[in-house]
Amino acid sequence: MLPSYYEFHNPVKILSGHRALENIPYELSLMKCKRPLLVTDRGVQQAGLINVFLGAAKSSELQSVSIYSDVPPDSSNRVVNTIAGHFRENRCDSIIAVGGGSPIDTAKGVNILVSEGADDLMSFEGVDRLKKKLMPLAVVPTTAGTGSEATLVAVIYNEEQKIKMEFTSNYLVPDLAVLDPRMTLTMPPRITAATGMDALSHAVEAYTCLQKNPASDAYSFAAIKLIREHLTAAVINGKDRKARLGMANAAFMAGIAFSNSMVGAVHALGHAAGAAAGIHHGTAMSIFLPHCLEYNMEKISNAAEELLLPLAGPEVYAATPEGKRAEKFVAEIRQLKEELNILCGLARTLSEAGVQEHMLDGIAKKALDDGAMLLNPVDMTHADAVGVLQKAL
Repeated sequence: MLPSYYEFHNPVKILSGHRALENIPYELSLMKCKRPLLVTDRGVQQAGLINVFLGAAKSSELQSVSIYSDVPPDSSNRVVNTIAGHFRENRCDSIIAVGGGSPIDTAKGVNILVSEGADDLMSFEGVDRLKKKLMPLAVVPTTAGTGSEATLVAVIYNEEQKIKMEFTSNYLVPDLAVLDPRMTLTMPPRITAATGMDALSHAVEAYTCLQKNPASDAYSFAAIKLIREHLTAAVINGKDRKARLGMANAAFMAGIAFSNSMVGAVHALGHAAGAAAGIHHGTAMSIFLPHCLEYNMEKISNAAEELLLPLAGPEVYAATPEGKRAEKFVAEIRQLKEELNILCGLARTLSEAGVQEHMLDGIAKKALDDGAMLLNPVDMTHADAVGVLQKAL
């Protein structure tokens, strides 16, 4: 149903292809940037991916590329402050984030501080606290899941309060997203699966949450189709460049979708479980997705029926009777989870991911305070959240 009013925002320029990296120096020159700070993590550096980037840029007119490669798995306010100091000391004029969600969110946090001339990141926590354009930011994802290269959101861990803080602003959307399959070829099968399920959860929640709209629906639909076509192929053969590029585009489109329509209970529970139990975000998304869909089914059945088509394909959709397609959609997600578990050991349940029953109450409390819960189609009480967690255990 067409909403009476909606907004859609997607200013990021996309470079997608098998040699997309080579175009970054030219794009930076258009923004009059010559001294970028490259933000990444040790895993990306050890995999040799920074050398791939530097090799692509070596014949350019960049004066220097400063590198900070100590970003931890969970981006934190302390690390953001440290890197902002590095940016200032090296007189950088732009930021290139190379990595998964943590380096990208870290780069967004750094961009807030250096653009605002501030020292306290937490003073910008929340929605629309930024009032001006930030420094140029290019993002080169090395995973295919977070969609952070297209979103207006950054999630930064507050080490003092031990919670994940969300920053939301149109000014956080990167200027440039570079999707080059060379940057995801070394991603291990289990991480490939988890990040792929993260992208799927973005697309599905964007299509079913309260703020859904026709533009975000189109991106969600296309992303889910690409995930069906390429996720298992990328898990089976990580060197499959066609599958890698397909998943990179799927993650990007899912990112555009949820950046405009937001998400719901899957992400609220996933954020809480990640903070309380250290579960990989994509793994948490995979675990919670079918359970939250079933919880919301009274309100989302029509949307879920529609999503059977891109997830399962036209033959399965046509063979499934009307009124049964929403149930079949959830069953297809569960089947995909089983396939990924067989292929790479991706956890199917909270207990397989190391969560114990005594943790559930605390996770439920944190989830109810998460901003993602605001746009869930069905209101969730503490008892409801515990019930979903018990089913996922």
